[in-house]
Amino acid sequence: MTEFELTTAQDKAMDVLISDASHIALGGGSRSGKTFLLVRAVILRALRAKESRHAIFRYRFNAIKATIIRDTLPKVMSLCFPGLMQNSNLDKTDWFLTLPNGSEVWFGGLDDKERAEKILGMEFATIYFNECSQIPWQSVILALTRLAQKTDCLNLKAYYDFNPPSKKHWTFLRFVEKRNPETKQPEKNPFDFGFYLINPGDNIDNLDPKYISFLDGLPEKARNRFLLGRFADDSDGQLWTEECLATNRRLGQEGTLPQWLRVVIAVDPSGCSGDEDYRSDEIGIVVAALGTDSHGYILEDLSGRYSPEQWADIVNEAYERHQADRVVGEKNFGGDMVRAVLQAKNPDLPYQHVIATRGKIVRAEPIAALDELGKVHHVGYFPEMEDQMVAMLTGGYVGLKSPDRADARIWALTELFPSMTRKAKDANWTPPAKITADRSAKRFDSGGKKTNRSASRFDKISRKW
Repeated sequence: MTEFELTTAQDKAMDVLISDASHIALGGGSRSGKTFLLVRAVILRALRAKESRHAIFRYRFNAIKATIIRDTLPKVMSLCFPGLMQNSNLDKTDWFLTLPNGSEVWFGGLDDKERAEKILGMEFATIYFNECSQIPWQSVILALTRLAQKTDCLNLKAYYDFNPPSKKHWTFLRFVEKRNPETKQPEKNPFDFGFYLINPGDNIDNLDPKYISFLDGLPEKARNRFLLGRFADDSDGQLWTEECLATNRRLGQEGTLPQWLRVVIAVDPSGCSGDEDYRSDEIGIVVAALGTDSHGYILEDLSGRYSPEQWADIVNEAYERHQADRVVGEKNFGGDMVRAVLQAKNPDLPYQHVIATRGKIVRAEPIAALDELGKVHHVGYFPEMEDQMVAMLTGGYVGLKSPDRADARIWALTELFPSMTRKAKDANWTPPAKITADRSAKRFDSGGKKTNRSASRFDKISRKW
């Protein structure tokens, strides 16, 4: 078997991965080889102990299918274990890889409750958390309860990787400060938590020099994270901070959420043609509601790489599932196309286009102010969206990819914004009966003459505010 030649830094990283620590993280910049090394380490452990079981998790299953199953895993098998993939079986129904010795590597998304429960009904000798900056701490705790498979030759191991986020993130607390992310107290056994920093410069033999130049030319905050692998202090220029989002978060326990006055779905379109189109941005699809407490609530982030037919189905299903009032979409990029695609599926779908007459940051600032006032809440965890939000600074957006999810959130809340700024209601206040527009109602122009313009519910609301 031909062994893949590691760089000097990658060889040192492997020394950390095989150390006595039970929890080991590789942190650092983009394209440094972290994911490759950890997938390789999982396969090595699976080959060492026959009929052992291992899991690789990311927050969303679509992401792990695109990045690990279709990209990194084939490269690892081809370069490090020639011929092994041909003698293994990849189950594309339950998504697990069976190796010739009977060992299994399972792939899962922690956001998919049904699938996660199925996988977490088993025990594993290794659990690898990919892109931890997107994974909530509580999801990690849940998965770690299944790190329990006893084998003849393997110590239980949990692996982690991440592009370093804020110093307030659980990865910094756990692997740099050696503190429990929940209690903030020092870990009883700090040597059980290993951390190795590896950056793109350590993998330069396997990268195009132009990519390093691209990272080097990023704004300082993004350069520190994706080139130098530095954890970030909360920037004075951030419109949103992770602390603000965490403080405002609601986990949807029964009795803690109000009734909804309005529900809207916002679509931020792109030219994406499907889940394998990595040249285009994602389609931003966000569901938001206005509560009887006059606060806004983010209910779902359905964004992703979809064909027009796919995202039309997703939006229409969300419209029915949430009994939404309307769908809004940006006209600047195919607004008429968005309407046509959506209404081809459902001609009765109420749709309104919005026009971006100002820049992204200018549009985002009043919404960020509402978050700062504690008037917007995420019902659950939306890591990809939140990553984009904290990368929005007053001086511009510093993320690597387009903020399509954050843009859709902004459009949804902008649609609800006038109502969200009204005064708080009495505790016993209940929402009014739904107003039905009288399409035949007459209106008067400024000269007092009757017109044929119909008076809609939303005309009245917009005039009021």
